[in-house]
Amino acid sequence: MNTVETRQAKFSIPSIIAIVAAVLSFTTGAFFGFVLAVIAIIFGLIGVALSLSPSVRGGVMSTLSLFAGAIALIAAVIKAFMWLF
Repeated sequence: MNTVETRQAKFSIPSIIAIVAAVLSFTTGAFFGFVLAVIAIIFGLIGVALSLSPSVRGGVMSTLSLFAGAIALIAAVIKAFMWLF
């Protein structure tokens, strides 16, 4: 007898960390914004890789955090440039 076991898909921890770091990177200064943007990009990549599994959710959230991390990275560089000059 074949039984199909269904599991509810869960969000991955890296995808949650990535989106939180991306959002926080906009609220901090240049240095911490840069660090948080890099963290968002790294954990976003990990979250996208993990979301390829059917039991893990968070692919869209990880992709969104990649874009937000890239924009935050640019914003941090602009903040640093404005602070220097």
